[in-house]
Amino acid sequence: MVRKLVRKHLPDADTVRRHPWVARFGSLLHHPNLWHLNRDSVAGAVAIGLFSGLVPGPLQMLTALLLAIPLRRNIPVALLVTLYTNPFTIVPLYALAWGYGKLLLGGNHNSAAIEPFVMDWGDFLGSMRALADWVFAMGKPLAIGLPALALTLAAAGYLAVQLGWRAYVILAWRARRRRRARRA
Repeated sequence: MVRKLVRKHLPDADTVRRHPWVARFGSLLHHPNLWHLNRDSVAGAVAIGLFSGLVPGPLQMLTALLLAIPLRRNIPVALLVTLYTNPFTIVPLYALAWGYGKLLLGGNHNSAAIEPFVMDWGDFLGSMRALADWVFAMGKPLAIGLPALALTLAAAGYLAVQLGWRAYVILAWRARRRRRARRA
């Protein structure tokens, strides 16, 4: 059911491949796993999207695309999953990564209290500069915590999709068996 709903809203692979910008890449985008919704392709795409979502700057989708193609995972799903990072979630995620980095480093690295970042929507450019200063003030714990959190989220997402997909299939089999037993 979920698969049918997702397929309904995903673009057709042939339509995407015929687009002038995409056609330049030729056969690079012709592998079936890049477009099909199967358990391994979707689980890998979720992991790629979760990992790529924590790439600093506006490069998340490009990173997801560049990882999904050689790893042959579903491109639309990988790109869609990167959207978990946005202006509302990036600060809590970076704070979590900083705490995770401190935990991994042990000891008392950068123990000075860091003021939480507050976005001023009236001064967007000033807020972006303040965000960059805030990120650099977090130092080594953030540099360690960010890739560690990205890998942890990717592994957790991969396992969650694998287990969820398997549970869905088992429940569907059981329901089909019950329907057949009622008919017999």
